[in-house]
Amino acid sequence: MTSSQDFSDQPGNDPAEQSEWERFGVDTSAPHSARVYDYWLGGKTNFPPDRAMGQAIEQAIPSIKAMAKENRAFQGRAVRYLAQEQGIRQFLDLGTGIPTSPNTHEIAEAVSPGTRVVYVDNDPIVLAHARALMVSTPGSHTTYIHADLGKPAELFADPALTSTLDLDQPVGLLLIAVLMLIADQDDPWAKVAELRDALPSGSCIALTHPTQDFDPEGVEKVAQAARQGGMTLVPRSREEVTRFFDGWELIEPGVSPVMAWRPDGGTPADPTAAYYWGAVARKK
Repeated sequence: MTSSQDFSDQPGNDPAEQSEWERFGVDTSAPHSARVYDYWLGGKTNFPPDRAMGQAIEQAIPSIKAMAKENRAFQGRAVRYLAQEQGIRQFLDLGTGIPTSPNTHEIAEAVSPGTRVVYVDNDPIVLAHARALMVSTPGSHTTYIHADLGKPAELFADPALTSTLDLDQPVGLLLIAVLMLIADQDDPWAKVAELRDALPSGSCIALTHPTQDFDPEGVEKVAQAARQGGMTLVPRSREEVTRFFDGWELIEPGVSPVMAWRPDGGTPADPTAAYYWGAVARKK
């Protein structure tokens, strides 16, 4: 995929920098979802292929950067809700992506100092940033696991997780804009069911997912651009997203456009301006 934009003055173009990341197993020659998202959020940990992909998607949906920020804002509101209203004191953040302040542990600890957080991702560049983040946050009870969301049993057996989280106590599971990376044939619903089953009563899930429901044509162009760049990106309908919560109690207002889920400052004029469904649910 090519782009006409000149990225020569942006970070990630220094060959020495790219070579250093490649030494840690980072493929800088192909776009990666975490780095594309970082680009949309205005971050600096992305490379020309990530920005080319981000720009190609932006051509299909010009407001995609604003949508990414709304998705991130939902995460902040959901974490605060879980900490304040549900009393959650430990979180499992799957597909965490490149750290972007405020991060989950920062939001949760502002409500309850000492909250424990496990971050999980499968990108080496996320690992490097997460380790630096943990070092720079004295007193935080956080850890990072380099693992695959598609292997829940291995994840819950990881000593780093079991030494940080008490799985006999409620956990806040975050699945923020990550399940679209799992194709239907790989059955993301079964994988989420495994995650749900591993959590005790009182646990909660906060989840967002891109959807074609609000703009079928534009979102199909995005999915095509992703496929051409070698990325899996599967938008899903409200009904398909609701299936991820099977057997759990949806918290009001249920599966909603992310901008309409307990918004700060009142309901926005157009809550469907960000093409994501979002919801929080509780295990009875």
